[in-house]
Amino acid sequence: MARYIGSVCRLCRREGLKLFLKGERCYSDKCAVERRSYPPGQHGQGRTKVSEYGTQLREKQKVKRLYGLLEKQFRGTFAEADRQKGITGENLLKLLERRLDNMVYRMGFASSRNEARQLILHNHFLVNGKKVNIPSYVLKPGDVLQVRESSRALIRIQESLEAVQRRGVPSWLELDKTNFKCVVKALPVREELTLPIREQLIVELYSK
Repeated sequence: MARYIGSVCRLCRREGLKLFLKGERCYSDKCAVERRSYPPGQHGQGRTKVSEYGTQLREKQKVKRLYGLLEKQFRGTFAEADRQKGITGENLLKLLERRLDNMVYRMGFASSRNEARQLILHNHFLVNGKKVNIPSYVLKPGDVLQVRESSRALIRIQESLEAVQRRGVPSWLELDKTNFKCVVKALPVREELTLPIREQLIVELYSK
């Protein structure tokens, strides 16, 4: 079975950092990483020696879980990044950041990427005035993402917009909260991606 249907808090504990998979709960005292920062399971608190391959695999799993992709999707995104000009690792992060589900989360229209995917699949968003319900759709500079007129009264979207101040909106996005609209001003730059990701380890893993 590919899709993970267990507790997402276990994933954060396994990776040893907050992946922000539970929305507002991740910012509260109820966060599992805050309460138990060791990996889940019977041997979670034991000492482990991790090999070079194990370190690379953990980094790949962390990024894959952070953005909510399956292995086949992640591998396909990596292949696309490898075909593009430039540094493969940075290309990979830029492609992941420009996915529609991630953009909806970044703009504050959803409290988590998982919730963003659900809202997209239910046809709540327009890209350049056209309905798009594909979470993997990649946005480009100049694209305008907005909430449909009939969906703006949704409590989930309104609450997420109120809470976006806590995590902030990236500098490459221009948010208009009044009109439930956001413009992609530019491509994200690696220095602006503050997540603790070592993308070079993923490149090394897939190059074997």
